[in-house]
Amino acid sequence: MISEELLAILVCPSCRTKLQLIGEHWLVCTNPDCSRKYPIIDDIPNLLIEEGTKYIHVQISDLPAHPTR
Repeated sequence: MISEELLAILVCPSCRTKLQLIGEHWLVCTNPDCSRKYPIIDDIPNLLIEEGTKYIHVQISDLPAHPTR
């Protein structure tokens, strides 16, 4: 689980906007022009821009419950 302290300082590596924790497995950029979504796998956020870009057009409700590597 991502701690509140870590969540408070995490930003999208692409646009530098605050990230929002969705469920236990996703960090979502709050900038509507960016909309990247980064998976959290084994309690480790995968904040590679390329990884977040894979999910730009996926609605939050359609994100996998448990992302895979």
